[in-house]
Amino acid sequence: MSSPARRVAQRVLLRVFEDGAYADLTFTAAAAGLDDRERAFAQQLAYGTIQRVRTLDHAIEALAGRTLDGVDPPVRAALRLGAYQLGYLDGVPARAAVNESVELVREARLEKAVGFANAVLRRVAEGGRPLVEGLPERTAVEAALKHSYPDWVAELWWREHGKEEALALMRALNEPPETVVRLNRRKPESARLEGTPDPDLPDALRVERVDEAAIERGLVWPQSRGSQLAGLAVGAREGERTLDLCAAPGGKATQLAGEVVAVEKHPGRARQLEANCARLGATNVTVVCADALDLPGELTGFDHVLVDAPCSGLGVLNSRADLRWRARPLPELQADLLRVASERVRPGGTVLYSVCTINSGENESIVDASELTADYLGDEWPRYRHPRRPEFLLTLPHRDRTSGFFVARLAT
Repeated sequence: MSSPARRVAQRVLLRVFEDGAYADLTFTAAAAGLDDRERAFAQQLAYGTIQRVRTLDHAIEALAGRTLDGVDPPVRAALRLGAYQLGYLDGVPARAAVNESVELVREARLEKAVGFANAVLRRVAEGGRPLVEGLPERTAVEAALKHSYPDWVAELWWREHGKEEALALMRALNEPPETVVRLNRRKPESARLEGTPDPDLPDALRVERVDEAAIERGLVWPQSRGSQLAGLAVGAREGERTLDLCAAPGGKATQLAGEVVAVEKHPGRARQLEANCARLGATNVTVVCADALDLPGELTGFDHVLVDAPCSGLGVLNSRADLRWRARPLPELQADLLRVASERVRPGGTVLYSVCTINSGENESIVDASELTADYLGDEWPRYRHPRRPEFLLTLPHRDRTSGFFVARLAT
């Protein structure tokens, strides 16, 4: 019998690639009965395989001498899982990776495919790593295959950042993300938590693992340094009013001082946002369930408006395994949200525009088209200064070892 972790990982792959389900939601449901150790291994298997699937499929097809298109989905998922373990996990013996993956095929009652799966995985065990390591990366398209990205993402970064920076970005976003929490200063006991503080972000704490008990007690909130930087750059102070147009799940809204109105369109997410605010003791935050593009008329005259806009998410691809295969730019929505923000802020107030992506078409191009005047943020946070536009901030995963965020503060 295959291990529980591998069975869960196979179920996640089937739901993601055959049914279009989201990896994180599917994994949470599928892994509910696993102990901590098995759960961690299942997550590593499922998310790593989803992330590397383009490269894995290439290696499997090259060594099998056929495409995977006509292969039964449970067999295809088992081959991908086996190839991932053989190609990327040094701690898994090759024999275990092959045998357990073949067992997944047998448990799917596809006995006729057992011999095929066994033969293919033995070839991958012998030749998979050398094949992948030997893949060229001279062009964006070659690099996309070697590092398992859609061509358009590699071509975008190649064009905007050059070959070496693009390759560094691709490698960095295939590595596990940083484990950072934001200390909740509303609760003094959060100051006793252990970790490594950040010199520029006063509430950021790098930790070995996220303490679920501390989250439940509202002492911390899991939040990358890039995300915390965006919240800090709002500059909200006591006595001021801030409108957060895209607030759920609440990481930035609960960072802000003063009176905060947090808008969320979807009722379920709005309820979760309220629960998160309550857990963190953020009594200064009022949640409004509404469409940010069709707000009640009374929501106006704010000192600050935060637009943490939906985007392609190219700066957080290592945090969401399946996002690279779903990502799409959203410039029209971003421009509309920025327009609403400029209408709802008071004269002389500021709009903070942030997106967790690395794409000028969703970053500086959106701000430039708004015709709002940018505050010069590069001197406030020189460590995170945008490499080409120093009035903006841009955290880069390969340079800053955090999620990729673009941040602009605009005066009205």
